[in-house]
Amino acid sequence: MFPPFPTEQAHCYCGQIISKLRDGSLHLTQVSAPSGERDGHGIMIGVLVCTDSAGEEVVLYTVSGSSLIIEGCIHGYIWVPPVVSTESLMLALAPNDKRIHELTAELKTASERDKRRISGERAVLTTESLKAVHSLYHFHCGDGSVRTLSGICTERAFQNRCQKLPPTGTGDCCAPKLLDYAFAHTLLPVSMDEVYYGRSSVNKVNGMSYEPCDERCGIILPAILGLTIIYRDRNILVVNKQSGLLSVPGRGPEKQDCIVNRMRRLFPGTIEQPSVHRLDMETSGLMVLAFTAESQRNLSMQFERGDVRKQYVALLDGVLEHSEGLSVPPHGITEGVIQLKFSPDWPNRPRRIYDDVNGKLGITGWKKLGYNWYRGADGANRKVTRILYMPHTGRTHQLRLASSDIHGFGLPIVGDALYGKCESGERLMLHAQSLSFIHPVTGLRMEFMCPAPF
Repeated sequence: MFPPFPTEQAHCYCGQIISKLRDGSLHLTQVSAPSGERDGHGIMIGVLVCTDSAGEEVVLYTVSGSSLIIEGCIHGYIWVPPVVSTESLMLALAPNDKRIHELTAELKTASERDKRRISGERAVLTTESLKAVHSLYHFHCGDGSVRTLSGICTERAFQNRCQKLPPTGTGDCCAPKLLDYAFAHTLLPVSMDEVYYGRSSVNKVNGMSYEPCDERCGIILPAILGLTIIYRDRNILVVNKQSGLLSVPGRGPEKQDCIVNRMRRLFPGTIEQPSVHRLDMETSGLMVLAFTAESQRNLSMQFERGDVRKQYVALLDGVLEHSEGLSVPPHGITEGVIQLKFSPDWPNRPRRIYDDVNGKLGITGWKKLGYNWYRGADGANRKVTRILYMPHTGRTHQLRLASSDIHGFGLPIVGDALYGKCESGERLMLHAQSLSFIHPVTGLRMEFMCPAPF
């Protein structure tokens, strides 16, 4: 995943720590048995540079995993221990540990008929142990809340429709440890980097910096930070907005949690109005925001001129085929353009309605990608249509109306509470997967892809 903060300053501190490890001023100490898969491998050394409430610099450092610590004193540095102690982890694993090892040994000599039974029993116990471990992890977040790993995984399952448990070691990487400590002590992150220390291999080179991993950190960091950062530099920020979160503040205190305010909290130097476009609260996907007034004006003008290219993926609730009375698609056509006019439905705001006389024109390119099976909240599967949208205008609810209105496809997007139906535990199946614009400072066109999670 993309580094959430600048790395340069923290990288220098990582180099100082590695130098002290080499000259013996610091040394690594084993506090528990390393896992077999990690034996003989190096570690990541992580540093997070922060400022405290008085504006003074604070340097935090740690290592990846839970089996090693750095011993020795570095004046002005603060050592960050694991989020969960080794003793607590061992206690959580103890009830099933012996039986899991027995089953693993049995598998080596079991017949093909018995292997399925043994593997099934081991999988059940392994999952039980993994959940017990996950329940121990609590992370302090940028908004002042404390979130459990179990809760983070539940939210991830809702967004991605994926019940897969995170891998072993989730929560033991450098980045979540450092950020948890910083937010627990009301420190403001400024710079963060992770450097590999150990024998070089095909995957990692000694002394090189590496981004937080997608496999583990990609699950935790968005929850801790409040933002899934796709790209960041001094001028712009690109994020993957989750479904259910506002893009900009609304009216009233209950509508202040949004992408804009989360950005300003995480990066205090941000201008007051960094937004240049928005996504519906229920829509997920790519958004670009600006750190500076000049970049904000430049990007806003690009949206107004139509220089920005966008693509969305949606699941339509039904099978999209030619039907009498629909304006599109004619028989055999799998792509085209929808042009429809809509106006506010004033008695039923925020809904929009078709209005061929006074409505504002929405122009949407589309391409049918095929069909999928969708498992509803009741557990039943139904056939839905996967479609790619390329909006040429930016009208409110443009894609939701092009889908649901009888003058369009006549099929609402799955999970659309306004124009279709949304079952409990369901989200709107609309995702902004592609965003392309001209960088406001370099003048180079940038393109970002974030595949739909459904």
